[in-house]
Amino acid sequence: MDFAHSARGTLGVEWELQLVDRTSRDLAPVAPAVLARIDDDRVKGEFLQNTVELVTGVHGTTDAAVAEVRELRDLVVAAADAEGADVIGSGTHPTARWRGQPVSDSPRYRRLIEHGGSWAERLLIFGVHTHVGIDRPRQQTVPIVHALLDHLPLILALSASSPYWQGHDSGYASQRAMLFQQIPNAGLPPDMPDWETWERVAHDLVHVGAADGLTELRWDVRPSPRLGTVEARIADGAPSLAHLHAVTALTHCLVEERMRALDDGTEPERIPSWLVRENRWRTARFGLDAVMITNAEGATMRVAEVLHSTLDRLAPIAEDLGATAGIDAAVAVLAQGGSSAQQREAMIAGGMDAVLEHLVEAMRD
Repeated sequence: MDFAHSARGTLGVEWELQLVDRTSRDLAPVAPAVLARIDDDRVKGEFLQNTVELVTGVHGTTDAAVAEVRELRDLVVAAADAEGADVIGSGTHPTARWRGQPVSDSPRYRRLIEHGGSWAERLLIFGVHTHVGIDRPRQQTVPIVHALLDHLPLILALSASSPYWQGHDSGYASQRAMLFQQIPNAGLPPDMPDWETWERVAHDLVHVGAADGLTELRWDVRPSPRLGTVEARIADGAPSLAHLHAVTALTHCLVEERMRALDDGTEPERIPSWLVRENRWRTARFGLDAVMITNAEGATMRVAEVLHSTLDRLAPIAEDLGATAGIDAAVAVLAQGGSSAQQREAMIAGGMDAVLEHLVEAMRD
């Protein structure tokens, strides 16, 4: 398999943002107008016409990547202002209905709907994707995928921001995670013990027509040969730049931690794939309050406690990656209880109008 060259530990970020009507706070299909005002190829259209995606260049540090995201966020907020719209970043829109949302005119998106049927039409969901460059793909790719899957509850719980779905509390911290896994080649990747298995899986799925190409393997964590990266896609949409900074720093540091273990010739114990699957469900359901499985023997601990100790452990790596401010942001998100909890607090205080107002203000902060 051809795998593009990347410098080790380089970073790119993609952030999907929702455009909402300033009065009703419902999703507004104004992405084409917003994109026309910006005219910057780092801000792109997405599956739905109510969505734009911010796509950074390649950076050497977490802070540099987030600085570019801030610049792009400001461009989108200003352009949305001019169109009478606001911007929010949660994993789902709290009240919007999925039926009738205008889809962008793209052959790729038309194929998604034709193949995925009504489940694809339900993808009124928004996320953050983090790419980290690897320089020895045959040696690094699969161990890094395993590292991110083993730590998946930490990334998902820290980012969980989608408790509400079509006006109701879903009961989940991340309703987005549950929705996205319904379409073909989404959710957790197949168990891949080595590079040869990854090549075989990718070849077979394309060969039998399960996917038109590797970009249609929309797993929670996946190799991205075109960019020379491993991509973490499990995170919910970030309600604020601080949440984006936190998730980006955590992911960046976890990848570097595993690369350093490979450099040292150590093989950390893997969590079996069937327990990774259980961890995913528990975390989507309960977020930071989930009790996650931490090793192959079935030991458990509350996600918030594991996250706190992991952030402490990653502090020296964060200094090397320009990620210290992002780790501090993660500590702050953890202390605040996460976005799902904050949205539910807003609901108690002022109903759904307060939830939507909270999300609009979070984006402008």
